[in-house]
Amino acid sequence: MTPRVAVVMGTRPEIIKLAPVVAALGPAARPLATGQHWDAALTDVFFAGVGMPRPLQPLRGIGGRDRAGQVAAMLTGLTEWFRSDRPDAVVVQGDTNSANAGAQAAHHLGIPVVHVEAGLRSHDRSMPEEVNRLVIGAVADVHCAATAGNAEHLLRAGAPPEAVHVTGNTIVEATLRALPAAPLRAAVQEAYGVVPDGYVLATVHRPENTDDPARLQALLRALGGLGLPVLLPLHPRTRAALAATGAVVPPSVRCTAPVDHPTFLALAAGARLLVSDSGGVQEEVTVLGKPLVVVRRSTERPEAVDAGFAVLTGPDGVQDAAARLLRPGWPEQLARSSSPFGDGHAGERIAALVLTAARVPVLG
Repeated sequence: MTPRVAVVMGTRPEIIKLAPVVAALGPAARPLATGQHWDAALTDVFFAGVGMPRPLQPLRGIGGRDRAGQVAAMLTGLTEWFRSDRPDAVVVQGDTNSANAGAQAAHHLGIPVVHVEAGLRSHDRSMPEEVNRLVIGAVADVHCAATAGNAEHLLRAGAPPEAVHVTGNTIVEATLRALPAAPLRAAVQEAYGVVPDGYVLATVHRPENTDDPARLQALLRALGGLGLPVLLPLHPRTRAALAATGAVVPPSVRCTAPVDHPTFLALAAGARLLVSDSGGVQEEVTVLGKPLVVVRRSTERPEAVDAGFAVLTGPDGVQDAAARLLRPGWPEQLARSSSPFGDGHAGERIAALVLTAARVPVLG
């Protein structure tokens, strides 16, 4: 009998990172969209990009609520859904409000919870994502850790050793599958009017950067001082913050509409440097072999920093960090380095663990 596995996703990164798991699960997968990201530019284009039909969306009115409202509404709605259409296992990914609510709803109903990308820790409880990670870690039955360091965090927190598995991160295969071929990358770069190795690609979306007008302006000023043209695809939150604060965008920084995943990767592959506050970008640059300035107070992905791909800094340190990453010979060394996040087979390993959790034998 084919198992029924609910795969909960609510944001753009979850769509990208869970696509390899959904593909590996085949007919067992039942993707559910919570509506946490409701903008079509952050959802529909990404479902299409990974070749996934738009999932069932049993919840309404989730997008746009504050964090407490989102988690409460999703927890109630998913509990009712799982009760009426009970799956054999529930898969959640990362540290979003959707993952938190999905994991709790399944746990309270006695449904096995599989946490993909488990064990990340920033040790900064002011980050909403860190609290989500801690909650999910407390209720998950199977922890799929991307790295040995992530697994160690879980073991130190008391997770049963038999429940912790180092699988690698699905971002590796997701990036390799979505990266356009060289001629298409060149066409994308030409369409955006940039010259390979002659521009910076930046993304800004975290509240710590968008919700503080002074910090947002300082970050824009830093981007303008890098000495290269900067492409800045705008997240809806960032666009709203720019409009609300009247922040001045330097002439060398060109804001664009959000881009889909293959387009972003094509632009990232041609950039000389990336500047971002995204967690996923910290992983993607290690697959692409590119240097990254991470503009955040803390990171839950020290592997990218430890491997030399990334430097963590605040807005005032962006230019110094860029100089370190672009020192002679270093970009070339990064281009030859392997990713610390796995070998590109995480989705297959995770699917096997999911089927075991669903008490269905894995067929060889």
